[in-house]
Parts: sequence; structure tokens; C-alpha cells
Amino acid sequence: MVEQYNPLSDSQWEGIKNFLNTERKRKIDLREVVNAIRYIVRCGIQWRALPSYYPKWKSVYYYFCKWEADGTIMRINTWVNAQDRKNTDREEKPSLILIDSQSVKLAPMIRQDRGFDANKKVNGRKRQFLVDTGGRIWDACAHAASVYDADGASLLLDPIHMAYWDERCKKVLTDTHYRGTFSVMLADEKEGKIAFEISAKLSDKPGFEVLPIRWAVERTISWTNFYRRLVKDFERTVENSAAWVIWANISLMLNRMT
Repeated sequence: MVEQYNPLSDSQWEGIKNFLNTERKRKIDLREVVNAIRYIVRCGIQWRALPSYYPKWKSVYYYFCKWEADGTIMRINTWVNAQDRKNTDREEKPSLILIDSQSVKLAPMIRQDRGFDANKKVNGRKRQFLVDTGGRIWDACAHAASVYDADGASLLLDPIHMAYWDERCKKVLTDTHYRGTFSVMLADEKEGKIAFEISAKLSDKPGFEVLPIRWAVERTISWTNFYRRLVKDFERTVENSAAWVIWANISLMLNRMT
């Protein structure tokens, strides 16, 4: 894990600029826009506190929303994940995916999609992570913390999200909280082509226990603590909340590239 924020290197920019319209003449340097977004997700500052050596915050926010809405960040995210898997001698797309959730507090004065997680005693939102066995985040969504995991994760089965479920995927590994709505919808959407499996504790002893394979998603959730914008949910919309998760993963994968 890189201990501090670093702007894009030339090799990193060469990789992701292919997903952006860099041929059009504009006053704003898109490379600096990407650097500004990565700076915010790593340092956790407010939009209006963006340092003056970056483009104006309104311009950066415009591209942040635009790239989230048109799927640009998901295409970049898919590419950086594939590159990182290739660098570890793996296939570009995973055959086994893991799903788990994280409950985080929501900033004051935001009422949209707010709820109380009675299990973790958190008043805010819940994020759903879809990762591979290497901990790379392939997709994410957010909803009120009061929504049960099986119901909330069903958002990952919407047509927009399903576009990122590669045909190579053969199995989904979760905990017992995803039994029900999610497992039924998965069987219907994929017509039984993707197996649903629950990874439960191996013993009845109370307390934390490291679960085989599924520990990778827990590690990914802990990685998000290095990106201060994700320590707490400051977003008015759940779409923006999920977008920051993807940007954090993009930054993490880029840091691994040389």
C-alpha cells in the first residue's frame, strides 16, 4: 500500500487516457482532473478545498459526475483490474467473485438513503463490494444501512451492473446474510449458470474467524481505510458514494503498475 498520494506517472496516464476524449481541444487538462479526483479520494478533502494548482473544483466535479454516469470509470476500473491480474499470471477476468458489505456513518444533514444498521449500530449507509480473490473491486453499490444485505446486493444484479459480470464467472461466494432475495435473483438472471455458495464459520466458537478465500473481501474493506474519502460517507447520492469506491480501487491498481 502506497503511504501517500502521488500524481499519475507518464506510464499510468498513457494507459487510462485511451478511455477519455483527449483529442478534443479544451482548456482543462484531463490528466489534472484525474489527479484531482484521486487526490480527493485519498486525502478526503471537501470539493471546495481542492488546492488551487488543480482545475477549479466545479470543473473537476463535472467530470466526476459525467464519467460516473456514462460508465467511463467502470471501463477504466475493468482495464486496471485486468492489467493487474495479467501481471500476476492470472486470466483477465475472474471465475470466482466474493461479495460482502460495509456499514459506514453518513455525514450530517443528509437524509437521502439513510438508515440504521441494528447489527453494527451504525447510522448511515451500507456499501456492497464485488471483488475477486485478489481483492480487486469489480463493482460496488450503496444503499441505506437499514437494508438487509440480500436485498441491497440485489442492486448488483441490475442490467447496468450485470454488464460487468463476465461470462467467465462461475461462482459467487458470500456469507449467510445473502441467502434469500439475492440468491434467488442470481439464479433467475443467470439461469443457474453461476453457482451461489455460502462461506460460513468452520466452528461454533464466538468471535472473529478467518474464512478460507472469503477473507480477501474483508482485506479489501480494510484497504478502504487508507482512502479518507471512504472512511465516512459524505455523498448526497448513493451513485456518487459507489463511484468513490471505484476510484479508490483504480488508484490502488494504478499504484501497482509501473
